[in-house]
Amino acid sequence: MNAAQSPDFDAIVVGAGIAGLYQVYRLREQGMNVQGIEAAPAVGGTWYWNCYPGARVDSQSHVYQYWFSDEMIEEWDWGERFPAQPETEAYLNFFADKFDLKKDFRFNTRVTSADWDETAHVWRIGTDSGEDLTAKYLVTCAGMLSVPKIPEFPGSEDFKGVIVHTARYPREGIDLAGKKVGVIGCGATGIQVIQTIATEVGKLTVFQRTPSYGVAMNNHALDDEERAHWRAEVPELRKRINETMTGFAFDFDNGSWHDHTSEERTEILDRLWEDGSLAMWVGSFPEVFYDQDVNDEMSDYVRAKIRARVDDPNVAELLTPKDVGFGTYRVPLESNFYEAFNRSNVELVDLLEAPIERLSEQGIVLEGGREFELDVIILATGFDAGTGALTQMNIHGREGHALTREWGEDIRSTLGLQVHGYPNLFTVAGPLAPSTAFCNMTTCLQQQVDWITECIAWVETNGKEAIEPTREKQDAWVAHHDEVTQETLVVKTSSWYTGANIEGKPTSRLLSYLGAATYKEACDEIAASGYEGFSVS
Repeated sequence: MNAAQSPDFDAIVVGAGIAGLYQVYRLREQGMNVQGIEAAPAVGGTWYWNCYPGARVDSQSHVYQYWFSDEMIEEWDWGERFPAQPETEAYLNFFADKFDLKKDFRFNTRVTSADWDETAHVWRIGTDSGEDLTAKYLVTCAGMLSVPKIPEFPGSEDFKGVIVHTARYPREGIDLAGKKVGVIGCGATGIQVIQTIATEVGKLTVFQRTPSYGVAMNNHALDDEERAHWRAEVPELRKRINETMTGFAFDFDNGSWHDHTSEERTEILDRLWEDGSLAMWVGSFPEVFYDQDVNDEMSDYVRAKIRARVDDPNVAELLTPKDVGFGTYRVPLESNFYEAFNRSNVELVDLLEAPIERLSEQGIVLEGGREFELDVIILATGFDAGTGALTQMNIHGREGHALTREWGEDIRSTLGLQVHGYPNLFTVAGPLAPSTAFCNMTTCLQQQVDWITECIAWVETNGKEAIEPTREKQDAWVAHHDEVTQETLVVKTSSWYTGANIEGKPTSRLLSYLGAATYKEACDEIAASGYEGFSVS
């Protein structure tokens, strides 16, 4: 390619969250001309958009951080074991400011098209501001949970109050004091909202279709002594998180369920429950994911914990999952969520008994005609996970193939990092990788960014123009993914983990349960082989 044909940038990175900031940093340190594109007016990604009441990280702060800079680890003081949204957003701004990353981003900008030019070997990228940009590499870091699922209720335009999705909550907040508020959804986000606003609003009506297995969060403020403890552990933590199933500092360290007596199992579960972290889920026993009998027993343990915290037995039953097993879909951490339903101003509505029929001027109307008068409706209705952000970018690869159409028929990728037919396109947190959701995000996202950076460096060092997986390599990865996934109980549960929350979306093939450690080994082996199974031109 001669000078006249040179692209505007070596690489364009979409997204300014945890992954996007780190990817711009890594490529820039490699000497590349990098342009970041971000829809928001500032950095933060998930932690910019998700500013709803109660938004909080459910990974411990000592593992929810960047690992590449000892200086940064020394300088940043986490305030809590599980940081709230403002602190996490501040941390990402600290990172961006320390390394002067903001100047490399175009904010308030969305990618509206991305087309691979087979002749020039560049991506031609269009934005909503009318710009046409070119880059040799396109790296999408747009987030696995960034496209909100907003139900189209009949009569939405008639409602006289405020309707807001949690992922688009106003930065200035909403005055909920004394208001009649309805929350739709009891997943991880809905739980955080409900437990936070219950004491503030006049009347809170919770519309639930599917109850969750909430685990009581054990959160506390950190002091200098505890921060010093975790800083001293950094060399071990940095190593440990890449060796575990889900990228935490804990793993299934208790051995097999069958290695213990009934009393020993209960003691272990009691200890994990008291710890108040996701270790109760992904640090307990591996059999919870594939042995139905073990899952039944663990489910009964958590169900008993839930029922014990709710005064009204009928409400307790509605809040207790029965048809699905513990850990087969997202397990949220909560703080006094169940106690909120002991309050006189909180009402639980079972949408399985009577679904929402429509919205009226006054509020929500159920099938059968029961109406709830509301001032504010908060939608905690989830996301188009894993693929949503990518399918909205209007991406076309070789011979004009449309990624949206292909994934609308069958979701396929290689390592969740590249897709056959789309040269030089890298998809951080893409489908069929642990980072799609089944991992401590900072671990898996950094793993992927590091692999992408090294892959691009290899292509450049070898004087090549493009890299993509062969069809055979992609088919092999998909087959391996399916083999691992089909052994789990997760595929038997209808949830966003399988894509079942989005009408028409291919189900089952979304998240990878290979595990962060095994996944990293697979990625490292490919790099060590000189990218065997990839087409390089």
